[in-house]
Amino acid sequence: MGQTTQVRTYTVKDGRLDEWVRRWREEIVPLRLEFGFSLGGAWIDREFNHFIWEISYDGPESFAERNQQYWDSPLREAMDLDPKDYLVSTNVREVVRVY
Repeated sequence: MGQTTQVRTYTVKDGRLDEWVRRWREEIVPLRLEFGFSLGGAWIDREFNHFIWEISYDGPESFAERNQQYWDSPLREAMDLDPKDYLVSTNVREVVRVY
């Protein structure tokens, strides 16, 4: 299908950034990897309460199809992690690597 890469910027609720990062690392990352996604990195900007990360998928399904499978999985549901409890807003951009 070809690789798709997204850069995601989340504005996190005041006082929840460290907890979000911990849960993202411990719960979201392993499951994303299990679903065949690769992660190019993650960064925080404390001044603006931003969490920024890069996620890619290069497999037989489209990024959107694989992402839906991730969200529909019983393992994701079992996390009991609702992004609305942590995030004020999200910005998702599809990017193309040039270097």
